[in-house]
Amino acid sequence: MYALTALLSGLFVACPEIALFLALIVGCWIGRFRFGSFQLGSVAGSLLAAVLISQVGVHIDSGIKSVLFALFIYAVGYQSGPQFFRSLGRQSFKEILMAAVLAITGLLTVVAVARIFHLDKGLAAGLAAGGLTQSAIIGTAGSSLEKIGLPLAQVQQLQGNVAVGYAVTYIFGSIGPILLCVNLLPWFMKRGIREDAIRAEAEQACGVHVMGEGEVSAFPNLVGRAYRLTHSDLTVARVESMAAAITVEQVLRNGKAVGVASDMALMPGDQVLLVGQRQDVLAIGQNIGQEIGEIPGLDFSLIRRDVVLSRKDFAGKTVGQCAELLSAAVRHGVYLVALSRAGKAIPVTSTALVQNGDIVTLLGTSVDVQRTASQIGSILLPNIKADLVFHSLGIASGLLIGLGVMHIGSVPLTLGSGGGALLSGLLFGWYQSRHPVVGNMPQGASTFLVDFGLAGFVAVTGLQTGQQAIATIMQHGITLFLLGVIVTLVPLILTMLFGRYVLRYNNTAIFAGALAGARSANPAFGEVLNQAGNAVPTPAFAITYAVANVLLTLLGPLVVAFS
Repeated sequence: MYALTALLSGLFVACPEIALFLALIVGCWIGRFRFGSFQLGSVAGSLLAAVLISQVGVHIDSGIKSVLFALFIYAVGYQSGPQFFRSLGRQSFKEILMAAVLAITGLLTVVAVARIFHLDKGLAAGLAAGGLTQSAIIGTAGSSLEKIGLPLAQVQQLQGNVAVGYAVTYIFGSIGPILLCVNLLPWFMKRGIREDAIRAEAEQACGVHVMGEGEVSAFPNLVGRAYRLTHSDLTVARVESMAAAITVEQVLRNGKAVGVASDMALMPGDQVLLVGQRQDVLAIGQNIGQEIGEIPGLDFSLIRRDVVLSRKDFAGKTVGQCAELLSAAVRHGVYLVALSRAGKAIPVTSTALVQNGDIVTLLGTSVDVQRTASQIGSILLPNIKADLVFHSLGIASGLLIGLGVMHIGSVPLTLGSGGGALLSGLLFGWYQSRHPVVGNMPQGASTFLVDFGLAGFVAVTGLQTGQQAIATIMQHGITLFLLGVIVTLVPLILTMLFGRYVLRYNNTAIFAGALAGARSANPAFGEVLNQAGNAVPTPAFAITYAVANVLLTLLGPLVVAFS
């Protein structure tokens, strides 16, 4: 065993990054196991694995942790920017109130524990910093300890105790919210995060079903059907005039393709391919002939393209009015199959209003789609590459914002790198939704940044603090650790009850996001996102997270004053 420890220690000295990836391998593997309805998850698993590996002795640079966290929180903001700004307003009061309740109950819990167990002001502040995983409390509490009039030696001892309390309680302070938000909350609500996330996503889409990856409709609105004509006195124009949403795309005569023109006369026995709305194709097809199966030579491909609407005279008009502004020749053979604005799907109806910057999805032949798109805007071609200039600027801007400090009295308040990167991600995500030709980031890329950034961040945290935390527990006993468990869980449980019975949260996914944000619990939020499978929990998290960063930072001086 000693030889293995020495081997690993030497390996981690030579390349400490190996310890990080080993923690991810072991942690994500552990996180997959289920015990009934309980599942630790990749984030908590990575943290525990990192604490275990840290006992060998690992020295890893804090810059890695900062970069991983910035990537994670920026990507979260970027994915949710459009939805976040739509959610701002009067409805945000619930999230603000939730963050306030957690901060108040957190303060009361810390003060009560400190007085009952006769903890000094330093240990009490350390409990608050670690049990609530708000590292800024260390700084604000340390500054307050310098101003209470004690001798310098005693102040330094109390400041040392802040670090002790933080080291002992931080690990469970990170794991506790994961267990509560991902395991206890769904049991309490009697509904899973995933099912409620799907339900909320459908509600936000106003009844528009957005197809998931690899999902296709079993009953599509647009269809192509082949018919053998049995009626005479028909022309292409006359067939197409029988319904508003139907086109004759191909004609076979005596087994050979013939050119299709609007004034072309159709003859009995011709085989025609009709494309259009299902109900129209079926109705017209029955009136002109007999449906036939697959015919060699009677087939062609359609393309689906997203187009950014930029034609000024379309703004503020309905879909029907916009169609009338286009000539019949321009819109011939092209079908509007989807409409979205700032990432939100809009039902496609003739009365739906459009605005500049809307994304319209057109379906038709390549030539037809190109013709129509040139009259209304610019085609957004599928792109698997991320706009590195745009997103590097976004992350750098967020980190710059995080450097700003505002003082309320003697208490410094700052968003920090996390809050700054989140705000920047929200703004850049919102901007990209309004100007989709810039700032591309494929969904897979942003999902990877979220998953890897968060798991890597907590793994580095475990590698850096795990050895100290275990050593401190061994030195000071288990009591301080258990008190940290109380400080972590009691405010969360009280806030959960307040959110359910006073604020009336009834969607588990949104509730879990709000609760994780109210505790500034990024690891818990990462697991909530994993469970949800979409960005539904993010707007609630972003609001409570921003408020909690301010309120929890203020707890440092208050704990020193009242404990």
